[in-house]
Amino acid sequence: MIITPTDNQAYQLLHEGTIALSQVEANGIAIDVEYLARALDKTEDEIKQKTEALKKDKVAKLWKRKYGGKTNFDSRTQLSDILFKEMGLPNPNKTASQERFSADEDALDKLDLPFVKDYLYLARLKKARSTYLKGIQREVVNGFLHPVFNLGIAATFRSTSDSPNFQNIPVRIPWIAELIRQCFIPRPGRQLVEIDYGRIEVCGSTCYHKDPVMIKYLKDPTTDMHRDCAMDCYILPQNKIDKDIRYCAKNMFVFPEFYGDYYIDCAKNLWNAISQKNLHLPDGTSLYKHLKKKGIKELGKCDPDTRPLPGTFEKHIQEVENIFWNERFKVYSKWKKQWWEAYQETGGFTMLTGFHVEGVYKRNEVINYPIQGISFHFLLWSLIQIQKILKKEKMKSLIVGQIHDSIVSDVAKGELKDFLAICEQVMTKDIREHWPWIIIPLEIEAEVCDVDKSWFEKKKYKEVA
Repeated sequence: MIITPTDNQAYQLLHEGTIALSQVEANGIAIDVEYLARALDKTEDEIKQKTEALKKDKVAKLWKRKYGGKTNFDSRTQLSDILFKEMGLPNPNKTASQERFSADEDALDKLDLPFVKDYLYLARLKKARSTYLKGIQREVVNGFLHPVFNLGIAATFRSTSDSPNFQNIPVRIPWIAELIRQCFIPRPGRQLVEIDYGRIEVCGSTCYHKDPVMIKYLKDPTTDMHRDCAMDCYILPQNKIDKDIRYCAKNMFVFPEFYGDYYIDCAKNLWNAISQKNLHLPDGTSLYKHLKKKGIKELGKCDPDTRPLPGTFEKHIQEVENIFWNERFKVYSKWKKQWWEAYQETGGFTMLTGFHVEGVYKRNEVINYPIQGISFHFLLWSLIQIQKILKKEKMKSLIVGQIHDSIVSDVAKGELKDFLAICEQVMTKDIREHWPWIIIPLEIEAEVCDVDKSWFEKKKYKEVA
């Protein structure tokens, strides 16, 4: 992998970014060490209790009979054997061409079995203790954490973090997010504030492909890309799309398609979501029943080596995918093809921010990396400028972390509105003057914690555009 700044602006971004992030590291973020100690003790006790209870389950007894002295309750291979071979449960992620069943978290999450739910909870609890709580405790110095932020390691030219990895603090599962994020607190009398770029990678991609349909979606507030795709995926009129159905289309079709996934995985996830999230029409009718009336009776085999059959959801999503790329976003689709062909000829590509990348990459990587790269560069450039302004204006607020598309700050008493105004000016206006090729308006969202409250307790701040 070779990453080279090809012009002065790119070099300045790398140079000033390194300095700014070193200052962020030095600032550090405060840790509630008393809460951390209590959380570790409580988690240890709960792990012991849950482990003993799990071993008494009939599934665990079957496991012990099968493996005897070799029983290892942490082995996903053994768990897969028990669930999918001994007990004959259907694996929601297996295709006809797979020889082995997966017992990864995604597959387990889809099984409605008390033992599996308890097993998964215990596995997550163990990870929360060992990876996060102990990881934080190991790095705390005088009540502060000073995570390291690196540039130039990832091929995407996004930053990485370690000691500990601040960019991997859990947020997806609420109870884990609460357990871990309560460790992070502001300095006394201050507030933690997180400023997040909205839809940043979609905006970043548009700067490359300039698809007019995508531009309209991003500029016209009366349009909604995720709603329209939800209508296609579940064959519904606009007035039948609720927030849950839209969420599934967004996260199980639109974004996966953008990142290189294809109809088979999308079909499985969208189909399973109907039962997992209880997707239904306003009158309570399940989407399964609705789709059956539309001629779709089953999911289908979802085997990449077998053509999807008419009357299956798999076949329907294949057709939706075709519309998505060949009708709705055909300019974007053409750009992807041309970008990949150019890489095959030269062995590299240059990002809009001036960084040239060379190496052996897969097609999805070649298409996604330059988008992820400039999307992070938006944040990095903004962080540098905000840092300079805070210093110039002699403000007491501090930037204490960053997570690819968001900045975490420790804001001093009385500085909140000024701080947010600075962020909005830099992140949505100044940056477009610096890089005129940003053709899409950028948006930010602010989440603010009350004074002296933890990072977990952040709430959306409505006054920021």
